[in-house]
Amino acid sequence: MANRHRGEIEAKLDGNTYRLCLTLGALAELEDAFGADDMVALARRFEEGRIRSADAMKIIGAGLRGGGSAIDDEAVAAMQAEGGAGGFVDIVARLLRATFSASGPDDKEATAGVGASEHSGPFPGTT
Repeated sequence: MANRHRGEIEAKLDGNTYRLCLTLGALAELEDAFGADDMVALARRFEEGRIRSADAMKIIGAGLRGGGSAIDDEAVAAMQAEGGAGGFVDIVARLLRATFSASGPDDKEATAGVGASEHSGPFPGTT
């Protein structure tokens, strides 16, 4: 079971439930993948709310590896999410909120406001 206080979420991919977490190592992986100078630059990129499919694949892959699954990005690219493309968007939104929000996600509010500029902190999901 995912521990939301540690920034973990659960997601169903290919009919299997996985734990995802953007650990410090996973965040470093994403900084390198996106050419971000630091975590603030990485968060600002996510704040824009415009995430390409390739970005989602990298974020989900890093989250899976941070959660303990040895799954590379190519395997993630071949996976299916419940809800299709919207399911992938939901996974990314919940994972980013769990990572950057001080209080952790609630499944019902996980996608509310992600990408919107209504929050005042430098990280998505913060107030």
